[in-house]
Amino acid sequence: MVATPLQQLLDGWRQEDAALQAEIDGLAPVPALEADPLNRVRTTVLEDELGRVQVVSPDRSLLDLDSLCGRLGRELRPLPGEALQTLARRFRLDELPALPELTGMTAVIDPAVTRLDHVYVQAGDGEHYLRFSQKLFQRALGKHTESLPCSVPVTRIQVNHDDPSRDLQQINTAISQFTSLRICQRLEDTLEMPPLPDTAQRIINLRCDPNAGVPELADLVETDPSLAAQVVSWASSSFYAAPGKINSVQDAIVRVLGFDLVMNLAMGLALGKTLKVPEDTPEGFVPYWEQAVWTATLAGALSAKVGRKPRPQYGLAYLAGLLHNFGYLVLAHVFPPHFRLIQRYQRVNPHLDVELVEHFLIGITREQIASQLMDVWNMPEEVIVALRHQKNPGYAGEHADYSRLLYVATQLLRAHGLASGPARSVPEGLWQALELSPVTAEETLIQLLELSDEMAGLADMLEQG
Repeated sequence: MVATPLQQLLDGWRQEDAALQAEIDGLAPVPALEADPLNRVRTTVLEDELGRVQVVSPDRSLLDLDSLCGRLGRELRPLPGEALQTLARRFRLDELPALPELTGMTAVIDPAVTRLDHVYVQAGDGEHYLRFSQKLFQRALGKHTESLPCSVPVTRIQVNHDDPSRDLQQINTAISQFTSLRICQRLEDTLEMPPLPDTAQRIINLRCDPNAGVPELADLVETDPSLAAQVVSWASSSFYAAPGKINSVQDAIVRVLGFDLVMNLAMGLALGKTLKVPEDTPEGFVPYWEQAVWTATLAGALSAKVGRKPRPQYGLAYLAGLLHNFGYLVLAHVFPPHFRLIQRYQRVNPHLDVELVEHFLIGITREQIASQLMDVWNMPEEVIVALRHQKNPGYAGEHADYSRLLYVATQLLRAHGLASGPARSVPEGLWQALELSPVTAEETLIQLLELSDEMAGLADMLEQG
């Protein structure tokens, strides 16, 4: 059923123009999955001191905010989410459709929209679309609409998913173009990264020692009081439901967590503390450590559900999840002004994965730069691959199961609001490659949701360091 204010608008058109009556009568909401993405349009409400502007652009495009502001001679910014919800409620809608005549706002329409023979417009209920002919849609644009190129088709944003051999070259190009940093022989010197914490370096060395065991790991962890407290607290949490009291790091390793998990947990925590988590985040952003804990825990849990053997190792899947967004910290450290620009663009393009925004603005993604650093730091190849290909569901090379686990975990968490970004469907081929069913994966997450308080506590503990 069409939302009432929208129906009233359509009724008004019917009375004004009999030629539109048959088409208006034929309008019927269709589920979002049945609306062709190539013909969907979206609306973005921007504002500045001069007022509000409603922008209409293709759904499969990136809104180029700086280009639009330059063409209009204005300094527009996205309307905050709460204000946008208030505006939608004024029209008794759950979301604002791309129909400027309904809102009465000044509007800008990208010419690409007018080249479509028909368009799908949100029906206002958050779940359905309406199919408009171009003629009927033109009627909906109102009297104060200007046609201006303001978006870039996502097909023109060629993220490098498949050729890691080009990553370093692309990173150096971005650094030369957007920073004053000097290109050095070693990547960590070029990026002016803080030195690896002593704990992290010692863990890397310990990982390479075939004779290392629980005593050596416990001794290493205990030299870092903060890390030791976190390991004991982690093992004592109700998440693991360990019988009796955990009295020491060695107790935590032997009785609850295991050698591999503590090794990888310690590594993830040490690296995560290398860089500062940005304070200014986009609206709706899931906090860094909260997202890291959820992704790590779910990726680890899913590794045990993989049908094909040998299964991915729990500890490595967990570490990959804990570090999956490390590139976010690196971008904030290396490209401060452009990182803020990325966040501005993210706010007006919430329908797109941030990798498209990053590549469009600086020519690289957080996945590329993080995986290169992990390689420099001699991290496990499984983790390097997982970080590099976590947004490439088609990757089928060595250690692909780890990147597949991150992809599945990310999409599930996004669908439940526990990770930032738009949720995408998981390709059937990926489920088949893991020999994992969507039902099993969803059930695994539902079980973890019962431990939300414990997960929040772990995230808080990690954030406080």
